Amino acid sequence: MALWFAALLGLVQGLTEYIPVSSTAHLRVVSALARQGDAGAAYTAVIQLGTLLAVLAYFARDLIALPAAMLRAPSSPEGRLPWLIALATVPIVILGLAFKKQIEGNRSIYVIAVALIVVGIVMAVIDQHAAGREGRPLSTITLRDALLIGLAQTLALVPGVSRSGATICMALLLGFTRSDSARFSFLLSIPAVAGAGILEARTAFAELGRDALPALAVGTGVAAVVGYASIAWFLRWLGSHELIGFAIYRIAAGLALLGALAAGIVSA
Repeated sequence: MALWFAALLGLVQGLTEYIPVSSTAHLRVVSALARQGDAGAAYTAVIQLGTLLAVLAYFARDLIALPAAMLRAPSSPEGRLPWLIALATVPIVILGLAFKKQIEGNRSIYVIAVALIVVGIVMAVIDQHAAGREGRPLSTITLRDALLIGLAQTLALVPGVSRSGATICMALLLGFTRSDSARFSFLLSIPAVAGAGILEARTAFAELGRDALPALAVGTGVAAVVGYASIAWFLRWLGSHELIGFAIYRIAAGLALLGALAAGIVSA
């Protein structure tokens, strides 16, 4: 893989992993438009480790404070949060392992386009439902809430859905504030992204051959830097904005992809 293309994929990964537009969809489409071929599920899972580094860095204080709270005050909201994140991670681990082959083989641009549109419509409806509402703080999260958000995360196994989009929308539907919905979504991404990246690292090296390390290093490094900036921007933006802009973008992008498929500009 050319290093310029690895850097481009890292840029796209960093920009799109934590905003609700689907990083998988954008990586697949950029690959098709660049005429470089699909980089593959294994490669994209590994460069997600760059955005994992970004979220670890951004939430470093939380990641130090939460384990301490588990020991100091296990029944407090902070002490319970790591356990709830672990519970919410279980569904995607089970389904991800059970359908690993199907997930890796299903990167159709047609599926991505339809998912962009459908989730965009759902996001617009949920965002409108949440508009003007004060919202619950994350300290009120229950076992049921965590499990439902975890089940929503499994929808991201379908390319084009968006992990952050699915989990933030479910959290909003459960009544949480936008900023707390995003915070839980980002913290929840840590075990899932780490597990997928580590699991796929060996496959990525096998697929890319001896040149895997430079391409993976460039893609992961760019994704880490851009991902950190993307997280910081998105959390600030959510403080005073709604998700309708992302919903409109998703629907427009999905329709554009269907048009490109019909015109033969890209192939499914």
